[in-house]
Amino acid sequence: MTPFIDVRLNVDFPNFSLGVDLSLPGRGVTALYGHSGSGKTTCLRCIAGLEKPQDAFIRINGEVWQDSANGIFLAPHKRSLGYVFQEASLFAHLTVRGNLEFGLKRIAASERRVKLDQATTLLGIDHLLARQPDTLSGGERQRVGIARALLTSPRLLLLDEPLAALDARRKSEILPYLERLHDKLDIPMLYVSHSQDEVARLADHLVLLSDGKALASGPIGETLARLDLPLAMGDDAGVVIEGQVSAYDTAYHLVTVRLPASSLSIRVAHAPLEAGKPLRFKIQARDVSLNLQPDDQSSILNRLPVTVVSEVAADNAAHVLIRLDAEGTPLLARITRYSRDQLHLHPGQQLWAQIKSVALLA
Repeated sequence: MTPFIDVRLNVDFPNFSLGVDLSLPGRGVTALYGHSGSGKTTCLRCIAGLEKPQDAFIRINGEVWQDSANGIFLAPHKRSLGYVFQEASLFAHLTVRGNLEFGLKRIAASERRVKLDQATTLLGIDHLLARQPDTLSGGERQRVGIARALLTSPRLLLLDEPLAALDARRKSEILPYLERLHDKLDIPMLYVSHSQDEVARLADHLVLLSDGKALASGPIGETLARLDLPLAMGDDAGVVIEGQVSAYDTAYHLVTVRLPASSLSIRVAHAPLEAGKPLRFKIQARDVSLNLQPDDQSSILNRLPVTVVSEVAADNAAHVLIRLDAEGTPLLARITRYSRDQLHLHPGQQLWAQIKSVALLA
């Protein structure tokens, strides 16, 4: 049976209403994305049982946690979940090991699926076990908090903007560990964030929330490329591509990545990677330029043959957004209306997309 997370919520507060009906993958990372006040945290709290909506149905991979129509409501402590907040909230009187063992003791030995040494290795905190929480950096505290949540062997891991309280340096420190959890553990995660780059790096599936409603829900590559969603209008608009490494240039430190189900490839500035490894990267719409001819006398390394699919007006009166197809891989380009008219762009037109290797976020 394919695992699924089914969530239907109708919640009315004095100044806010949440109404969503979602069927989400029971594997990988699903991001709940939207601006402040869109309902992301409320949705997470309902799933955890910290809020009790009068009308709700919550089923996690076959196990019903709430069904208001049939009077079912599983208390939060009976739900097999781990919850990671913006602040780690570690017990100040316990060492790091003591905090981790607290999470471990919540689960009977026969039901433990994550071992202490496995969690500490995944989060890179083996060397911190004897330390007190007040001697840790913000990033270290958050990694300990995530490890403690994992040691409850949850069927679902909820992460409520776990990087929001960290500065850019600490965020870059912790993101690789979150990627490692995604790759190594078979625990579905619901990840709340308002950072599109963060979501692009971690998520497999994206739910876009606005004013308590789900505007869209789907695989991240498809959803980010939709021109009918507000995601395409921001300065950080772009697409996420997961390709496969085909070669590495040791002289120039460039990875060649084949696009999915395509003969096309793109070169990315990156540390060494073996052939066959998957690599996810983001191409910002603002970093894609268009040319009627393949210009091989340019510093821009990546030139892909593409077809114009559609266009919409951008949030800037001088710009338009163009959706392109590169042998099945969607791309977005933000260009001026002047350039659009000079190139006589129209749906079905074939031309070349140019993308700087240094502009790719991998």
